[in-house]
Amino acid sequence: MNLFSKYGGYRKLDSFTIASIVQLATWRFCTTFLDRRNDPTGRQFDQMTQAARSGRVSIAEGSERASTSAETEMRLTDVARASLAELKNDYEFWLLSRRKLPWKVPSPEACAVLDLRLDPNPLGEGDGLHEASAFLLAQYDRFAHWLNSDDPDLVANALLLLIGRTLNMLGRQKEAQGEAFRQEGGFRERLTAARLETRDQQQAEAGAPVCPECGKPMRQRTAKSGSHAGRPFWGCTGYPACKGVREVDAPRLPSTPAVPPLDGSRSQSSQSMSVEKGEPNP
Repeated sequence: MNLFSKYGGYRKLDSFTIASIVQLATWRFCTTFLDRRNDPTGRQFDQMTQAARSGRVSIAEGSERASTSAETEMRLTDVARASLAELKNDYEFWLLSRRKLPWKVPSPEACAVLDLRLDPNPLGEGDGLHEASAFLLAQYDRFAHWLNSDDPDLVANALLLLIGRTLNMLGRQKEAQGEAFRQEGGFRERLTAARLETRDQQQAEAGAPVCPECGKPMRQRTAKSGSHAGRPFWGCTGYPACKGVREVDAPRLPSTPAVPPLDGSRSQSSQSMSVEKGEPNP
């Protein structure tokens, strides 16, 4: 049994790629367009860049934790969605504060961004950070017409669409994670199953019988109720799918040799046995 499920590989996810583009573009947006007039304390800068960072790194962290906790993977995927939703609201407010409306979908401007797809991800087993970074920057450049613009409203509108696309991807990703957990279980279940499998093998090696119903090795158990409460029995290791049982044979007690008396006379029990055999009493 494989104890650890697949983990990592987040650089192959389109959600991670677009979340990375969003973080890069948000950093540029904040360093270029936020100043003392519209962000006098620098708090908006901090909140937007941190939300963008959380959206990206939560995807990576959840993927890395997948081997030992499906629950943590799903929770961090949800954290990524929540962080990006927060960032999306910041860009919405930017436009509203300037009396601008977000692009209508569909519209020529919105469709131009939405119709632009990522290149197929070429990263393979042996590729490292260099190859991954080169791919990411190449994907950013596909959207550079909007993201590197000197018009902050154009950048904000493009980012609203990219964030929305990422949110949709993460929603489907979380549903797939939930379905995988429902079908395959989690790390704790694999731990229990692996331990039971090993224990079954150990008991089989010690001479445990096989199940008369399915042929699997059996495990010694103790009845907890009924007329046989407290008595041991063999139960199938496939329980509850298989309910085959066998009785446990009573152990044979070793015979105890009689100890002759010190004076050399025969013991009473020996005399009795001799009488029963028809031998004369001395």
